[in-house]
Amino acid sequence: MIPAGYRPALSLYDTQKAIGLIKRLFEDMLCGALNLRRVSSPLFVPSDSGLNDNLNGVERPVKFDVKDTGADAEVVHSLAKWKRQALRDYGFGEDTGLYADMNAIRRDEELDNIHSIYVDQWDWEKIIAEEDRTKEYLQAVVRKIVDAICDTEQTLRVMFPQLQARPALCREVYCITTQELEDRYPDLTPKERENAIAKEYKTVLLMEIGGVLRSGKKHDGRAPDYDDWALNGDILFWNETLQQAFEISSMGIRVSPESLARQLKIADCEDRKDLPFHKALLAGELPLTIGGGIGQSRLCMLMLGSAHIGEVQSSIWDENTLNSCREAGIPIL
Repeated sequence: MIPAGYRPALSLYDTQKAIGLIKRLFEDMLCGALNLRRVSSPLFVPSDSGLNDNLNGVERPVKFDVKDTGADAEVVHSLAKWKRQALRDYGFGEDTGLYADMNAIRRDEELDNIHSIYVDQWDWEKIIAEEDRTKEYLQAVVRKIVDAICDTEQTLRVMFPQLQARPALCREVYCITTQELEDRYPDLTPKERENAIAKEYKTVLLMEIGGVLRSGKKHDGRAPDYDDWALNGDILFWNETLQQAFEISSMGIRVSPESLARQLKIADCEDRKDLPFHKALLAGELPLTIGGGIGQSRLCMLMLGSAHIGEVQSSIWDENTLNSCREAGIPIL
């Protein structure tokens, strides 16, 4: 989709400079806000470890055999589970956490303005106390993340005045559950509901994703073995360029042993109980945590007002996309 009259706000070279600035600033602000430390992370994990993110349960991981071990490995979809194990293995304490510069391949992603088979995000996780497993704590963490995003954008707009022609991002976070959203817009599709609420409130935390709503349908899919479906959410901003809701982060308070067992049963995935990660979690050997992923290319798109994610990352696109963007004067990296 090419927005009418769209032109990039910055030149190709200035776009590259702005991307570097966004990533440096936001990493520092996120670490300060959530008390995180950077760690190295894997690009792939053993197929039989249970550590890969299964996303909605239908996406196929990129898989290959390792010659010297005879075992299979998978390119990660995200580090949702690996981070929790790493917090234990690295000896992190309560109210401290880690973040990693994560790169992934999602081969089954449908390509459009905001989706790519190449995924780059800040994957973060921190240890919390039992009493922190509440919606109030989740909302407080989200507000810190949104403040870090808005502070980064503020500096970016000073460094690149061309960006001031578009509205600044909204700091005030409106919180709503998927059931409340369905009740408000019963005749709309889930995506249309997100667009409607984001257009009205600009910055939204959409909570409780993964379970079945009163309509008998899910708002969206969520793997049963990392987020607690009652304590998770997506951070949505209104994207002025694309005129739609724009997900920057999928996050949440992670499953406890009890909620993991419950969600595996609901999702008919109880066979996962025998995997190493799930065994450790069910035995109470992993810390209670909160965490999520924050899209790097998504954040750059949002702050730069880009129309296509290919303007801020290098990936593979179909010929129709490449030709359409070329004709519209949109530079695809």
